[in-house]
Amino acid sequence: MLMNLPPSILVIDDEPDNYDVIDTFLGEEYQLNYAPGGQEALDLLETFKPEVILLDLMMPNMSGIEFSKILKADPKWRHVPIIMVTSLTSKEDMSRCLAAGADDFISKPVNRVELRARLQSMLRIKQQYDNVQTLLRLREDMVNMMVHDLRNPIASILLAAEVLRHPELAPEKQQKKLEQIIQGGQELRSLVDDLLLMAKLESGKLILNRSQVDLDQLCRSAVAGLETIANQKNLHLVLKLPSLPVHVVNIDPALFRRTIDNLLSNAIKFSPRDGQITLLLDHSEKEGIRIQVADLGPGVSQELRQSIFEKYEIGTLIKGASQTGLGLAFCKIVVEAHGGKISVEDNLPRGSVFTITLDEVVANPVGQVLQHA
Repeated sequence: MLMNLPPSILVIDDEPDNYDVIDTFLGEEYQLNYAPGGQEALDLLETFKPEVILLDLMMPNMSGIEFSKILKADPKWRHVPIIMVTSLTSKEDMSRCLAAGADDFISKPVNRVELRARLQSMLRIKQQYDNVQTLLRLREDMVNMMVHDLRNPIASILLAAEVLRHPELAPEKQQKKLEQIIQGGQELRSLVDDLLLMAKLESGKLILNRSQVDLDQLCRSAVAGLETIANQKNLHLVLKLPSLPVHVVNIDPALFRRTIDNLLSNAIKFSPRDGQITLLLDHSEKEGIRIQVADLGPGVSQELRQSIFEKYEIGTLIKGASQTGLGLAFCKIVVEAHGGKISVEDNLPRGSVFTITLDEVVANPVGQVLQHA
């Protein structure tokens, strides 16, 4: 099992005794690396990536200010915080350090408590920067995937429409092309709806409008709405309802219907041709309401069974399949907003089973704001 490594600190000082002091203060909690000068530190950065740099101001050959200017001019390293270590105390000297790119400073002789406090502050800043960069990369990847996924149905619609312009086309081919256009339009609508719903959720503007809903009828409607798409892969949608009807529940019908649609759409997307997808609804006093979508696709590995419900996370990449990493995140948010849980497990001998469990849903005020946890 991988263990978390301690934060890495680069100490740049021409006096080894000064490094020994810092090593005494920090060595047990941090991974320390030492460079006796600015050029040696630049060479070390080719193989070592520090979280924070402790930089001596007064050094021969290359001063701390010169090193700081070089480092901060490089986009690869400008985000690394620099704590300038100096015996100078005038405001003019401090101003020169900050102007050169230093993020903080500490006076010599170094005090252990102050050093650790300033180091922790810089590490928090670095962590916040890293978190923002990770989010930006995720969003960039999501946008790239979304653009790709939008192009596919648009191209399909345009191609089918172009073929329909020929009057000599046989009626059965006309019907096939019309179905292709409808399917492309449905895919586009689904992608746009995912984006709009997640945007509303993040801005706190998505409202949970509850009403009394017949879950049996909701499941029937969901299966009927996706049969045309399933038929494209010759997939058989099976609906299993309880022998006794489920009591009417107090949920948001539009959001919950979209949740079931997302699970069924995923099952269709990842199922092999000529397979079967099952939507099961049952109810018991002990376990409450259970909704399951079972497929015969590639399944979900054990290590991905939690992360696939997070935004922009994707399980198995499938060539030609739309995968934005938003659908399952949306399902999780909606289900949990209704007081339920969603999970995934193996569908033996192969495939996945996504399960929604709900307790008896009691009345709640209409117009509740759905907040993102």
